[in-house]
Amino acid sequence: MIDPYYLPAFMFLTMAVLLLTGYPVAMVLGGVGLAFGFIGYFLDVFRLIEFFNLMPRIWGGIADNMVLVAVPMFIFMGTVLERSGVAEKLLYCLQVLLRRVPGALALAVTGMGTIMAASTGIIGASVVMMSLLALPAMLHWRYDMAMASGTVAASGTLGILLPPSIMLVIMAEMMGLSVGRIFMAAIFPGLILAGLYVLYIGLRAGFNPALAPPLDKAEGPQTALALAGLVVTSFVPPLALMFLVLGSIIFGWATVTEASAVGAAGALVLAALNRRLSWATLKDTVQRAALTNAMVFFVLVGATAFAYVFRSLGGDFMVEDMIEAFGLGTWGTLLVLVAIVFFLGFFFEWIEITLIVLPIFLPMLALMDFGDHVGTHREVVLWFAILMAVNLQTSFLTPPFGFALFYMKGVAPPEVKMQTIYRGIIPFVLLQLLGLGLVIAFPQLALWLPEAVLG
Repeated sequence: MIDPYYLPAFMFLTMAVLLLTGYPVAMVLGGVGLAFGFIGYFLDVFRLIEFFNLMPRIWGGIADNMVLVAVPMFIFMGTVLERSGVAEKLLYCLQVLLRRVPGALALAVTGMGTIMAASTGIIGASVVMMSLLALPAMLHWRYDMAMASGTVAASGTLGILLPPSIMLVIMAEMMGLSVGRIFMAAIFPGLILAGLYVLYIGLRAGFNPALAPPLDKAEGPQTALALAGLVVTSFVPPLALMFLVLGSIIFGWATVTEASAVGAAGALVLAALNRRLSWATLKDTVQRAALTNAMVFFVLVGATAFAYVFRSLGGDFMVEDMIEAFGLGTWGTLLVLVAIVFFLGFFFEWIEITLIVLPIFLPMLALMDFGDHVGTHREVVLWFAILMAVNLQTSFLTPPFGFALFYMKGVAPPEVKMQTIYRGIIPFVLLQLLGLGLVIAFPQLALWLPEAVLG
């Protein structure tokens, strides 16, 4: 006979095993939730009438949620920008500006990844787009394959952290945070990661130029006027779109939903200006965005069912009892939570980890006392959200199921082997962990900007 106290643990293990089978995530989450609800009924710890609570939660928490309405718009914006030609111009401009610097193309890729991350927020689109644009060029200039593939993969994943990341929108809703506040809190940590990438590439290329040779000095415009024209036409469109979207949210000119609509419209304008907006392109873009939206919201529905049953069966209390039994204290518990998320990133995608783990971890924050190191409970929640966001970025790069690695391999030249990609991402995963350690040690890296602007 199963002890009902341990039922949430069996539920979590069953979910983890079934996810590894490759069965659709939404169906696994929803199916496990429903199955264990019936098991709980037979063990007299769950009432069947509680299943009726799922419908208002799904409707009110997902379908009728005005914050989550922004997610489809941001997905559409990212999908349009992938086809607009903005990234091509930006990459060419950056490599021209840095042509005399060792590792110029790798640095240009990092710069483009940072700017496009703040314009798209869609990891799959960013990694595929950058792999198609940058990887062949880097191999043409005789870059080390591992360094080239690692740079492209890591830079492409910045979109999960830098706003307008759809992950941040979902986390804000789940944790009761303002979207504008969590967007602002993520800016410095995201830029720190990009800076660590730049520092690493610059040092490696400086000590060993053969890994990342400088470009031909004859590359690009040779006059100051032509170069200025290239900079203006390449930088102004994406930066203007960033300001319209993020600026309107941060300065309170528009809600996140309204800003996402502005971003979607702005992406269409940029595509039209670059003569990339045809009927066939628009039709393909709408279909791809719709499929991505369906996947995200289907997973949200399944996760809602899983989380409700898990908590109804006493999962929160079981986790709290387990942590207290270990006697790790506040900092020990935080490190355990961070380690759990990092470990889960080897096997699961960010949306699965976020929707499953955050509802379990969030109540535990009320029991943790960080003293003067962080501040109020609201600041602790915001800081923890950014720690999770930085940590979850590694889930795209860590084998065996790092999705950015498979996105890249799908479009990379044949000579780029999977083993080479795995080898290339190791330094960048270590840099991400270093960035995570910095935000843990110095919470103001995440908290200063939202406090300074929003109070």
